[in-house]
Amino acid sequence: MANVVIVGFPGAGKTTLGKTLAERLGLSFVDLDTRVEENYHISVPHLFQKYGESAFRECEYAMLTECLAQSDVLIATGGGAPCFKDAMSRINGAAVSIYLKLTEEELFQRLRSSRKVRPLLQSLDDAGLRAYIHRTLQEREPYYRQAVLTVTTDELEMEDLVNKIVSLHP
Repeated sequence: MANVVIVGFPGAGKTTLGKTLAERLGLSFVDLDTRVEENYHISVPHLFQKYGESAFRECEYAMLTECLAQSDVLIATGGGAPCFKDAMSRINGAAVSIYLKLTEEELFQRLRSSRKVRPLLQSLDDAGLRAYIHRTLQEREPYYRQAVLTVTTDELEMEDLVNKIVSLHP
């Protein structure tokens, strides 16, 4: 079984879907943020606060590279991971990539309630959050669209989404 990497905007459901899909495909599940925290012994929010986004991206990239070298894994990336250095081409060279695509409105609804645990969103009000989603999605979409599979997830329940991906999985 080929490795699988799920990419998409924060709040798209990469980790939630990843756990279920990994089990269904018989793969080990890796959440990239969790791997960063375990390896560097610091929470992602604290890493951001103490060292900044660029240091976080370097740590994330190192963990992604390490995880891609493993076999039989499903990796849920952070939202910005595919956009750093050559990460997306590394992902596509070592795995089947899946982009979980949501509308800006659905992302807003999901992220609105989880701002406090997301370092890049903590200081944003609703208008700022909408502007951030719009601007950042435009920056990241060219990377996300390089995924082998794109699955629009707005309307699908988890089981339907897993079934859809399994039916599309090469």
